Amino acid sequence: MTLSFAPSSDTSLPLHVIAQPDLEGWLQEQPQHVQSWVAANGFSAALGQSQLLPDKNGAAEMALAGYGTEAKRARKRFPLAAAALSLPEGTYHIASGLPSDLLEVECLGWLLAGYAFDRYAIQSGGSAALVAPDGVDAARIEAMAQAEALTRDLVNTPASDMGPAQMQQAVESMADEFGATCSTVLGDTLLDQNFPMIHTVGRAADQAPRLIELNWGNSGPKLTLVGKGVCFDTGGLNLKPGASMGLMKKDMGGAANVLGLAHMIMALDLPVQLRVLIPAVENAVAGNAFRPGDILTSRKGLTVEINNTDAEGRLVLADALALADEGEPDLVISMATLTGAARVAVGPDLAPFYTDDESCATALSQSAKASADPVWRLPFHAPYEAMIEPGIADLDNAPSGGFAGSITAALFLRRFVGSCRYVHFDIYAWQPSTEPGHSKGGLGQGPRAILNALPEMLGL
Repeated sequence: MTLSFAPSSDTSLPLHVIAQPDLEGWLQEQPQHVQSWVAANGFSAALGQSQLLPDKNGAAEMALAGYGTEAKRARKRFPLAAAALSLPEGTYHIASGLPSDLLEVECLGWLLAGYAFDRYAIQSGGSAALVAPDGVDAARIEAMAQAEALTRDLVNTPASDMGPAQMQQAVESMADEFGATCSTVLGDTLLDQNFPMIHTVGRAADQAPRLIELNWGNSGPKLTLVGKGVCFDTGGLNLKPGASMGLMKKDMGGAANVLGLAHMIMALDLPVQLRVLIPAVENAVAGNAFRPGDILTSRKGLTVEINNTDAEGRLVLADALALADEGEPDLVISMATLTGAARVAVGPDLAPFYTDDESCATALSQSAKASADPVWRLPFHAPYEAMIEPGIADLDNAPSGGFAGSITAALFLRRFVGSCRYVHFDIYAWQPSTEPGHSKGGLGQGPRAILNALPEMLGL
């Protein structure tokens, strides 16, 4: 799906964005027929309201978009997108009412309002097209919108059509689009090349487990992205109840978000050496499924006691992170739908992240608001390290007790990264209900904040 600005046109309608406290003042500057039409149609500039205004001959002359109050806008990530959805089909240009520092975010929200997942049934998003305002980087905004659409499409596609093989095809298609290279370690070859935990988690499924790698760029800092690609998670022998399994097509949301971020980096031609690693598996139930009580040896040589087969994401990420670390990158970022504990802590809208690097933490926190991509730092709390050390093995994949589940998972992953700078995101990748710019379903969480923070994090 292409989410793009409309070409500039003499026929596009001027759109005036009006906050509720400003409506009276705006009307006083308008001719009487405009004042009368607005009053007759009950336009109050409430958030999400829109109104076409005719000229004296009845033809559309301008459009109004309600921008509500500051308090109402604070509760929406893309306030203007609400009005964009209510405008009739046509092409519009913003004539007044939006401060310059909000143009990029609101234009992005407008484009995202056009998204619809229409693979299996006729669906449509907003039909109102927008001309890029002067002063915005239209190509950058379009790259962000198109990357978000890619992420949403991947997450929304059910596991019947988005297994490890289809995930590999998606990465290969992206590599072809941007002139990157792509390679895959498949099936039992994972054992030959020392990725034992990726193999163990995925060996019970019909589609073979695999490690997919994309490389792009020949100069600049080395950036490695690692995304959890568990294309469906039954929970394994620790089988999930039905209510918990219903959304597990989204357990590859980390991989989908990493690919969205990679899309933006390559589309914008950032001066980095990009490496993307996606361990793609299905955590299935069969006679050869791994079991509670098993002890696995990882690529790094650390042993892991399996106390819950439903804590499989950290296992596949561990082997991929060990490989990432061997390349001595300047920065490693992992993204995963890893723990329910993160959702309990911050809910579905915030993307919690972990890092020991203060400059990375500051850059991400500062860029998140400007990107309309909220993130929140959680701690690598060292005193909890003992919770992931079972005694019988080096590490425990599912510590008992139930406390600090997201933190202990992040501490587990950190054991597989050496001295390079590391940031881990524990995301949800799902929008529970439709909001302006966000349809219900798959969601990008973190990539735009990361994109805007990369210049600071990598010295670009």
